Amino acid sequence: MEFFKSIGGFIMTPLYLAISAILLGWHKLWGGLFGDTTGVAWVLSIIGLTLVIRALLIPLFVKQIKSSRNMQLLQPKVKELREKYGHDRERFAQEQMKLFRETKTNPFSSCLPLIIQMPVFLALFRLIDQAAKDPTVERGLMTETLNRQFGDAVFLGAKISDTFLTTDNVGVRVLAAVLVLGMTATTFLTQRQLMSKNMPADALTGPYAQQQKLLLYVLPLVFAVGGIAFPIGVLFYWTTSNLWTMGQQFYVIRNNPAPNTEAFRAKQERDAEKRRRKGLADPEAPDAAASPTPLATEQTRTPPRQQPRNQTRSQRKKGGSKPGAPRVHPTTPDQGDNS
Repeated sequence: MEFFKSIGGFIMTPLYLAISAILLGWHKLWGGLFGDTTGVAWVLSIIGLTLVIRALLIPLFVKQIKSSRNMQLLQPKVKELREKYGHDRERFAQEQMKLFRETKTNPFSSCLPLIIQMPVFLALFRLIDQAAKDPTVERGLMTETLNRQFGDAVFLGAKISDTFLTTDNVGVRVLAAVLVLGMTATTFLTQRQLMSKNMPADALTGPYAQQQKLLLYVLPLVFAVGGIAFPIGVLFYWTTSNLWTMGQQFYVIRNNPAPNTEAFRAKQERDAEKRRRKGLADPEAPDAAASPTPLATEQTRTPPRQQPRNQTRSQRKKGGSKPGAPRVHPTTPDQGDNS
């Protein structure tokens, strides 16, 4: 056990330093406005910590979106491989991994932001829990004084270190229940937003769809059950993180949706409407310059050659000396010349 404790301490010590440094940086800002010991200052510091962590995870989120999109678009090919090698699981797995390598798709990238956040979540949990249970134990940059302020800070009648299970105060339980429901609802809505708006019809069937449905229903349930043991401060962290994910995912789905999805068709309609308001031609419509209108064709057509008018012999004599005069043929004989 001592070996595992030393390994855990080796991993968690840098996290304690990083988390406490970001947390105290925000606390210096909000503590100057609301007071160092107030719950508002500490809650806003936790929210600030969340925003910094999620901003640092943006590159991983972009990688997650690309991987998730590739997985969706590859589902028809995966289905073909399953039909071809369904009788041989080993061969099917080999061909599937080959397909993933050729398309540079990592099926586990969709879980990266969640996996990376778990150590941060655990470090914050331990900081809050230890601040309440034993303020004399200093972790990271948290001194004994800061631990006491952190553990005893009150927000909306509840200590930041309180949980739904460790308090008899009805108001604290109500606040904790609201935060647990908010954390659960945002987790569910984030996953549902991805499935309903940014997944093609082919990706809604098969093992990949089953995996997404599992995340849709099981993950919120896990958070709902586990949330009753989370401190109020940790609930604020996770709910804020879920709201960030919803907003970030909404922006990506709206502006860069996967092909052949509801979000993709909605973006095409918005783009077409913008072009109509600006008076621009639809690029998908036939080129107007390549197919002129009948009126323009009639105006630009070369006029037919006109035959000269017939003239009498006397008229020809009068105009014959003029250079370039057209030669004409009479239509009516001149009676005076025939006599």
